[in-house]
Amino acid sequence: MKNALLALVISLVTTSCTPIFDGNYNQSNSESCDCSGGVSKPNTWQPASSKPTQSVEEQLENLANQVHNKWGDKEFLEAGKHRYVKYLDGYRTRAHIDFDKGKIYVSTISQYQPKEVLKKAIIGTVLMPADPSHVDLFSDKSIPLRGRPFLLGQIKDQENKDIEWPWRAGQYADYLIENKLKTKTIKNGKAYYVEISMVDGHLEQREFQYADLIKKASKDYGISIDLIYAIIQTESSFNPYAVSHAGAYGLMQVIPKTAGADVFKLVKNKSGIPTKEYLFNPANNIDTGTAYFYILKNRYLRDIKHATNKHYSMISAYNGGSGGVFSTFDTSKTKAIGEINSLKPEQLYWALTNKHPKAEARRYLEKVLKFQKEFNDKA
Repeated sequence: MKNALLALVISLVTTSCTPIFDGNYNQSNSESCDCSGGVSKPNTWQPASSKPTQSVEEQLENLANQVHNKWGDKEFLEAGKHRYVKYLDGYRTRAHIDFDKGKIYVSTISQYQPKEVLKKAIIGTVLMPADPSHVDLFSDKSIPLRGRPFLLGQIKDQENKDIEWPWRAGQYADYLIENKLKTKTIKNGKAYYVEISMVDGHLEQREFQYADLIKKASKDYGISIDLIYAIIQTESSFNPYAVSHAGAYGLMQVIPKTAGADVFKLVKNKSGIPTKEYLFNPANNIDTGTAYFYILKNRYLRDIKHATNKHYSMISAYNGGSGGVFSTFDTSKTKAIGEINSLKPEQLYWALTNKHPKAEARRYLEKVLKFQKEFNDKA
């Protein structure tokens, strides 16, 4: 992506189950159409804070129970970091977006007027809002369609045109049902489904949506634009609806009780932790994730001297915590920092990608640096 484009883009105002319909049957909303010691930054947000009534694990478990009853064990699918999954209509209908493969699947096992049910779900999917903070991924509640559609520019209709309004979405749904409808017999009945291919460059289309938000966060916290982009691509493939069993939400996969709590306390001067609705909002999420990098840089990892070594350590700590970085070298934080400061960047990189106690963290640093390089190669 050209850096010059960043200034031209208008931002929005705003695990592991085998997927059903994989292989020969690649599957997948309904619309309710309202067609550092002493870290301180200016407190521009006034977020609400509350204790969640249920953990992500509990919400996903409740959802899984409902889905298993309707679809059967082999057909179970849930939302994740790189995929959107939303159930509707008594959990009999669902939309699934695979952001890594660029595929959208909308399906229903409703046996009563399945084409009508599927049409409504297709319309709701292609017009789903760019701000997921009002969307409940953990229930079958309908989605209020408001504002700019999240998928605008990422899919085209049968006339190769963008889909922004309900009338065009309805025409596209009719076309898909008439020409692309498929069926499959599953344990609990017959499934009706359509598959939609996203456009080439759909990832870049999503990147453009958040360019202004990323630029602002970079300026506010002194964190490089390419790092923020690389983290979002690694964490969610620019999926603002991303969730994980670890309890992370949104584009930068912020965990409320850890990174979120740190940002509220050390940067925002707020008590409590951010709600999932707060973190599902793209602007809040990018701000919070970037603010956490500010904390890592200026508080937890401030004594690491070499700029590149600090950069590598920040990336690793975003995934595995600053404690994970230190424990790669010594149980004593002081001794660990001393050893890190004695290493050349290539030596530190080797240690963090080979000796870090968590395998995920070892791979994480490699992935983020790869995406940073790709971003800068495009610039």
